[in-house]
Amino acid sequence: MKQTRRQFISAATAGTAGLFLTSMDSPRYVVPKAGFDLKIYATKWGFNGTMDEFCKQAKKEGYDGIEDWFPNNTADEEALYEALDKYNLRFGALTGSGGNTFKAHQESYTKNLLKVIAKKPDFINCHTGKDFFSFKESKQLIEFAIQESKVSGVPVYQETHRGRMLFAPHICEHFIDELSELKLTLDISHWCVVAESLLDNQKEAVAKALKRTSHIHSRIGHEEGPQVPEPRAPEWQRAVNAHFAWWDKIVNLKKEAGKPLTMTTEFGPANYMWTMPYTKQPLVDQWAINVYMMQEWRKRYL
Repeated sequence: MKQTRRQFISAATAGTAGLFLTSMDSPRYVVPKAGFDLKIYATKWGFNGTMDEFCKQAKKEGYDGIEDWFPNNTADEEALYEALDKYNLRFGALTGSGGNTFKAHQESYTKNLLKVIAKKPDFINCHTGKDFFSFKESKQLIEFAIQESKVSGVPVYQETHRGRMLFAPHICEHFIDELSELKLTLDISHWCVVAESLLDNQKEAVAKALKRTSHIHSRIGHEEGPQVPEPRAPEWQRAVNAHFAWWDKIVNLKKEAGKPLTMTTEFGPANYMWTMPYTKQPLVDQWAINVYMMQEWRKRYL
C-alpha cells in the first residue's frame, strides 16, 4: 500500500524515538537542594486558536504555564487572565523594544517593561535593543531592566536572540563580565546560526552564559538554521546532544544552588518550521514536537 508523506514521516519518527533516547547520554545526577524547582511553559507562537483553546490544550498536555507576548488591549488581557484562572496555569510574559533608533527603542522598552512589570507575571522575557547598538547603549537598556526588576521583585531576563543585543556568545560575554546582575533567557539555537557552529570553539563564553541563565527556550538549532526539522530524526543527533549537554549543565547548576528554573518549549511554526516547496505544508507537527520536548525534559530532569 502506498504511503502518504505524512504517514511516512509518522512511521519514521516512531521508529527513531527509541534510538534518540538510548543514544543520548544521561546527565550527571545531582541531588537537588531545597529551593530547586522546574516549571515548563507552552509557547502560543504558532497556535491559531483562541486563548481559551490554547490554555485548555496546554493544561491537557501537562504544561505548568504558558509564555506569550503581553496583550496590547484590554479585551485580550481579560481573555488571558480568564483562561489562566480557568485552567490554573502560570504565565511568563514576553516584551521588548522597537523602532528605528536607539531613542525609540529606549522609549518603547521603558513603556512596555513598566506596563508588564505592574501585572506581576512569573517572569518577563525581553527582546531588547538591536545587534548594531553600541555597548554603551545596550548597557543602558539592561541596567534599566535590572533596576526595575530589583524594585518590583519580578524576574526580568534578556534573551539571546538574533538581531538583538545578545545575538552572539562573544558579545554576550562582554555584558556578563560588566553586569553582575544580568540574567538570561538562553535560546542557544540562535548562537549556533550566528557562529555557524555548535560553539565548540567558544566554550568559555558559553560557560559564562550557562551560569547566568534563569529561563530556557528549548528549541534545537544547528549550524545553518535556528531549528532542526525533526529532533527525533537520527541525522540531527549531534545537534540534539549538544543542546542537551548545555541544558544538563544549567539544570545541575540550579539543583546544586537550590534555585528555580523555567523553560518554554519553543519549536516554532513556518518559517522556523521546515515546509514543502510551493504548498508550504509543514513537514511535521509543531505542537507535537513541543509536547515531545516537554516530556523529554520531565523524564530527564524530574
